[in-house]
Amino acid sequence: MISWPGPPRTIGRPRPHRRRPHTPRRETVRNLSVPAQRTSSRTPSPQQRSQGSTQPYLTELVPGSVYAYLQPRGGWCVSNAGVLVGEDGVTLIDATATYAGARRLEAEVRARTELPVTRVVLTHHHGDHHFGAGHFTGSTVIAHEETREAMARNGIDLPAIWPEAGWDEIALRLPDLTFTDAFTLHAGAVRAELLHHGTAHTTGDVVAWLPEHRILFAGDLTWSGCTPFVLMGSVEGSLEVLDTLKKLDPEVVVSGHGPVEGPEVLDRTAEYLRWIQHLAADGTAAGWSPLETARRADLGPYAELAEPERLVGNLHRAYAECEGRPRGVHLPLKDPLADMIAFNGGPLHCTV
Repeated sequence: MISWPGPPRTIGRPRPHRRRPHTPRRETVRNLSVPAQRTSSRTPSPQQRSQGSTQPYLTELVPGSVYAYLQPRGGWCVSNAGVLVGEDGVTLIDATATYAGARRLEAEVRARTELPVTRVVLTHHHGDHHFGAGHFTGSTVIAHEETREAMARNGIDLPAIWPEAGWDEIALRLPDLTFTDAFTLHAGAVRAELLHHGTAHTTGDVVAWLPEHRILFAGDLTWSGCTPFVLMGSVEGSLEVLDTLKKLDPEVVVSGHGPVEGPEVLDRTAEYLRWIQHLAADGTAAGWSPLETARRADLGPYAELAEPERLVGNLHRAYAECEGRPRGVHLPLKDPLADMIAFNGGPLHCTV
């Protein structure tokens, strides 16, 4: 858990950023007082995970009905998912970045139940969470209306950014059902409230809240072990939404990337974003560009988070908000992407 006595501040002179070699994050599932997960030949044991296994697996949160699908390798475009097993079918929360990823997810589900996937809930419009949805033919895809609009507008966009990432078959599967504020679905005895609280990571973020079990599938509103990213959303909005989610009083939080945690991940994500606001205020007052501010920043404990280059993209969004621009207003990707590559010292690593 990050402990930092106040936000790290900028320092007087730029420091060169040394590119760190990409290494898979080691997966840790904390003791959250949830039912013990079943282990099998398909599911790495806790001992295997602690030794750095990078294989995706399901971890059981509610016996026989609620699971988190975790991809320990992490990194850009490697996302988690949720699985709700009902009486007649399975509901997925996100669908991974490719059809190959969706097939791996499906295989893990099949190890628990023969029921078909009948619904796919999308937490937002980024392709690493939905490009695999088309694999689940016959399912109903559910998302916020802003997510559907962004998906239709952006199309299959990520391969243009990472052409060498190993994309296999992917397709654009637009949502069949959209909503604006809230939507409740039932998977057997499990009630899932799909909630939208405003612009945060994107303009159409949705969480899945299971009130009887106090489990929150947060999508990319929270980040576990990796750097948050709000370039397509809002720093201010993210902080407000995180405060709202904290009031739900969740006991278990499944982030869009990284291991399962407790409610502390809400606080840590908010702490990082408040630091971004401090940096942006310092940088704009000094007349520095987002990249200059990032290079002058003392990352402190945040240097240990994966994908630290996201700092620059976050500063582009925070600068826009310092200038009074609306939350979620479109920012062309060209300059933030170039700055992240410069901060990283080379191309951003992505292998799907």
